[in-house]
Amino acid sequence: MDNPFLVGERLYLRPLDKDDLDLCLRWINDPAITSTLGMRYPISREQEESWLLSHYKDQKDIPLAIIIKDQNQHIGNCGLDGIDYINRSAEFGIMLGEKDQWGNGYAPEAARLIINYGFRQLGMHRIFLQVYSHNARAQKAYEKIGFILEGTMRESYFRNGRYYNNLIMGILETEWSGDETIVLE
Repeated sequence: MDNPFLVGERLYLRPLDKDDLDLCLRWINDPAITSTLGMRYPISREQEESWLLSHYKDQKDIPLAIIIKDQNQHIGNCGLDGIDYINRSAEFGIMLGEKDQWGNGYAPEAARLIINYGFRQLGMHRIFLQVYSHNARAQKAYEKIGFILEGTMRESYFRNGRYYNNLIMGILETEWSGDETIVLE
């Protein structure tokens, strides 16, 4: 395994590095992928590299690559952002960039690994996320993991000629039933 950080059944998560830039750039500039992320404009290599480097300057963000163990294939990214160590909260985000891997259950496995890490190792009390109302598949996946709808920012996202709601979902440490074994390599 290539520098694993968190290890699951079929996946491991590792820190992103400069060698991941070209792959991440391809994903972040694919409209089929970014339509559910809120990205609108093409991102240059320099912008993506700047984003990556800025996330490692302090301990408020944990950006990780999602890797299929038996293939050593980088299929997406996930992480915790804006970690607030005083209020013990963080925002979860995930993107599966390899479309041929969609629907294989990799996103929920990766999510459980990083969320479990947030609660069990970082001592977070609350982890939340934002998802657009037109991404029903993601909403269902988040609910299965244990996220609860906390609020709706009505018609706050404009895409392809119409408005969508931005849903805020969260999970508290006391609601987390994850029993994933964390393996820190």
